[in-house]
Amino acid sequence: MFALEQVTKRYGDCVALDAVSLGFAAGTVTALIGSSGAGKSTLLRLLLGLEWADSGRVLIEGRPLARETRLAMRRRIGYVLQEGGLFPHLTGQANLALLPRSLGWSRPRIEARARELAALVELPQELLQRYPGELSGGQRQRLAIMRALMADPPALLLDEPLGALDPLVRAELQERLRTLFGSLGKTVVLVTHDLGEAAYLASRLVLLHGGRIVQQGEAKDLYHRPADELVRRFVAAQRSVALTGQ
Repeated sequence: MFALEQVTKRYGDCVALDAVSLGFAAGTVTALIGSSGAGKSTLLRLLLGLEWADSGRVLIEGRPLARETRLAMRRRIGYVLQEGGLFPHLTGQANLALLPRSLGWSRPRIEARARELAALVELPQELLQRYPGELSGGQRQRLAIMRALMADPPALLLDEPLGALDPLVRAELQERLRTLFGSLGKTVVLVTHDLGEAAYLASRLVLLHGGRIVQQGEAKDLYHRPADELVRRFVAAQRSVALTGQ
């Protein structure tokens, strides 16, 4: 689905990504992990066409991402931010309708899709008539996930989607996301600082540091077979790691 070929991205003297090559096969779930400034969010923005590589190529479905086609490509990618990115002056239903309306969907079709997704993420349908400021943090994130899925895109990019939530709500949404990822069959790329969350949600973890890939594989590979001292320290710094298949 996605691929980076020797991609480098700089912000002034800071190298955010340094000749990174990485592929994301269709239907897989990958978590990008690492400390702040590792390059995780930059990589996600490059996949979405919000940033452009200084060198190298970003490929989507085998074709180089181009400026003239990026808007059309974005419509095929769901995107969820840490705070949801919802428009505060629009109700939940109106937030959900933005992309479908631009695609020419009828009102009945939009409402039917909203009902379907509300059931999928377990959000009471009556909450769609409220504004984002009238919803809890967990409800806003469920709504943001619904908005990303409205047009049924083949890929979903999530940038710290649960980072601002309290532990109980976060755990509940982790369970819901894991179920969604397993049932929808979409290509998912998730950014998180939390190794336990990454291990719970993704089948492959990619640890970045200083704009480079330090190690990738299953969570148990990082935990039991760290590539170097940096990986060992990163794993040791986590309070708890939910590893499956140990």
